[in-house]
Amino acid sequence: MSALLKRSAIFFLIFLLVATPGFAQGNLPTPESYFGFKMGADRKLAHWDDLVKYYNLLGERSPRMKVVEMGKSTLGNPFLALYISSADNLAKLEEYREINAMLSDPRGVSEAQIEEGILKGKAVVVQSFGLHSSEVAASQTAAEFTHDMLTRNDEEMLRILDNTISIIIPCFNPDGEIMITEWYRKYVGTEYEAANMPYLYHHYIGHDNNRDAYMQNTVESSYGAQIMFKDFVPQAYVDHHQMGAYGARLYVPPYSEPIRPDGDPLVWREMSWYGAHIAYKAEEANRSGVVNAAVYSGWGHFGFHWITPFHNIAGMLTESASARLATPLYVHPDQLEGWSRGLPKYEEQTSFPNPWKGGWWRVRDIVEQQKIAAMAIVDIAARNKETVLRTAYLKAKRQTERGEAGEVKAYVIPKTQHDGGTADKLVEVLLNQGIEVRQSTAEFRHEGKVYAAGTRVVTMAQPKRGVIRWLLGQTNYPDNHYTRFRDGTPIRPYDMSTDNIAEYFGVTADPISTPLDASSMPVMKSLDTYTANVSRGSQGYILDGRLNDSFTAVNLLMNDNIKVKRLTASVNGHNAGDFIIPRNARASTLSQVSEKTGVAFAALNDNLSSNSKDMPRQRIGLFQRYFGGNMDEGWTRLLLENFEFPYTTIMDKDILGGELSKNFDVILLADEGLATMTGKGLSGRFQSFIDGTPPEYRSGFGQKGIDALKAFIEAGGTIVTMGQAGELAMKEFKVPITNVVERTSSTEFWSPGSTLKININNQNPIAFGMPSKGLVLFVGNNDVYSVNRSANNHEVNRIATYASRDIMTSGWLLGEEKIANKAALVSLKMGEGEVVMIGFRPQFRVQTHGTFKFVFNSLVAH
Repeated sequence: MSALLKRSAIFFLIFLLVATPGFAQGNLPTPESYFGFKMGADRKLAHWDDLVKYYNLLGERSPRMKVVEMGKSTLGNPFLALYISSADNLAKLEEYREINAMLSDPRGVSEAQIEEGILKGKAVVVQSFGLHSSEVAASQTAAEFTHDMLTRNDEEMLRILDNTISIIIPCFNPDGEIMITEWYRKYVGTEYEAANMPYLYHHYIGHDNNRDAYMQNTVESSYGAQIMFKDFVPQAYVDHHQMGAYGARLYVPPYSEPIRPDGDPLVWREMSWYGAHIAYKAEEANRSGVVNAAVYSGWGHFGFHWITPFHNIAGMLTESASARLATPLYVHPDQLEGWSRGLPKYEEQTSFPNPWKGGWWRVRDIVEQQKIAAMAIVDIAARNKETVLRTAYLKAKRQTERGEAGEVKAYVIPKTQHDGGTADKLVEVLLNQGIEVRQSTAEFRHEGKVYAAGTRVVTMAQPKRGVIRWLLGQTNYPDNHYTRFRDGTPIRPYDMSTDNIAEYFGVTADPISTPLDASSMPVMKSLDTYTANVSRGSQGYILDGRLNDSFTAVNLLMNDNIKVKRLTASVNGHNAGDFIIPRNARASTLSQVSEKTGVAFAALNDNLSSNSKDMPRQRIGLFQRYFGGNMDEGWTRLLLENFEFPYTTIMDKDILGGELSKNFDVILLADEGLATMTGKGLSGRFQSFIDGTPPEYRSGFGQKGIDALKAFIEAGGTIVTMGQAGELAMKEFKVPITNVVERTSSTEFWSPGSTLKININNQNPIAFGMPSKGLVLFVGNNDVYSVNRSANNHEVNRIATYASRDIMTSGWLLGEEKIANKAALVSLKMGEGEVVMIGFRPQFRVQTHGTFKFVFNSLVAH
């Protein structure tokens, strides 16, 4: 029987805690009566605190809904899931969950059981609202949609309640809903009404929170994944969003081209089927401006609505045209435009038969069409319950069969890795997707390789074969008529051209092409908890500098005032970059750190004093600006906190205050352009942040800040730049470095999120602990460096260099000759200090574990 049939302890306990008796529907206040305004009313937004109270009230009074608090958000606000169905269905929810799990993974299940499950089961639909908090309508829509589900008693609604289980995530980002609501309320009625909020609307990652479904770096993503990938694998999922204001009014499924292959064909047909029903219901309600099969491509980021098709879930998206937060917007007819995938002009076509003519556009318009879309999904699922459930079974069965017959039979993740702790984290990512991973208990041989006990095996003969293929398999993004304009110019992928986390992590995952009988290997339920591994030697202890988690361990030790040294050269079987801990360090502290991090404190018996140096803790400053916040900076904060690096956020005023050398040893600049750092040469949307934002939230440290940062370096400080931030060093500090891809067209050089091969000088302190060859993730607008000819060439260290040929491993790369043998990472002296220039984004979305050490090494004393 499938592992998904096992009872989910987290879900079961939470549900039992909230399963309280309900009362009659007549006691349920409408959102309008409860909040004092209709959802989507001009210049009105309901606050999450009040929405939570409203949902709890509905849950207490209605037998049709149970409210589950999954836990707290990043900033400590309630994260809710609403389970809506008939009272009888909710009373037997665990039974339906087990039926659903069986259909989602039918391995070892008889045809008779399947048929019985299809007959008895209920279609499960998950819908989420409010992921992107500046798209304000969805969190308001959820309240009205929920009230309708609980109070309507017509034939359609009773069928929906009898045949479906709806799981509503009424706000995927509670913290952001609170931030945006309070920001908007503060300035409504002033000259700054509807101004863009100057900082990120998720504490760490802002708009990137929809890119986190497979990594689950944030707690909100982990809650969504718990529901969809473990507790329930729904048959359909819809995420309700907003888009730009000057095109179609509503995008509905299916996606446009190009498709991402290797999903079951039925899932793509389902998306067209659901989308057609939404479009029909919208036209039936006389809503104009609805488009499908356009704008959003079938190959997108691996957020929830784009990864779910590979979980055999019809994962979908609606996108409504935006107003100005909660302020109406007037749109003239000639302002409407149509260029996008699948909608070349703003005019009638088969997928866009009724263009909107222009006029006032309000949040209420968005609420109404989102309600239509949300109800249409559960309506069609209820009308076709048995078809929906049979399709779920067929997708799971056929994907398992394809995996068994395919060229790649399994991926083997060897026990022996460059960084074993990071390999464990990769396995954890797979487990969090609900993927079956087995672990060998003994050494085995396959296809000429010997694998040690503890090796992990991920068979492709399982329903989530499609997810495995894209997370572990080499990827070539399509280069065809769907991905280029007629003149041959590449069309940027919606996000990345590869999502191969094995490559991101620097972890070996061997594809095998012949069957491997792993049936005797136990299925992993979770990673083993770490036990302390501490052995004292005559000279103390040594930590493996190849492990990312050794930096966590070192930071924790420094918190306890334990002094650390670092090996500066490879000697006596130890590697440059290994960490030396003194013999007199408190054993209890070491045990606690080892147990928390999984890092072994090995016995050191060699006297390495002549090849090591003290490693005092550095005072780190991380630059943050306004202009809506910088997601790369937010991801960097999350990275530092995950690995226990203490840091201080510095703003313009801190740079201009003239105390940098007194307060900091290292200043870290996340990826962003020179203009948004300095405020010089701003244009487009960033200029609007200046023109329309209250003065106290305007950014740019100007020439005075440039001079202060330069003086900081010359006085002995270190500045680390990532991605485009290197412009500051090249254009303002005048370092002898050139970005060789700065002025190249996309037909000359193109790498929209590809993994590229580099050679690494791992004897340089910035690369300690790295392998001699590796991969970096190159995202569009990253830098590639050459050293300008001068008498001071020797002062520049080329630490990571792109390979000479066949540079790409996965993704889409054009013009590799432009970067062949060029530098990806350099460092150079400047006065008494140092500039470290990392041309790519080594901490990209806290996903690229294989290059984290470039950041860590730059931040520690070297």
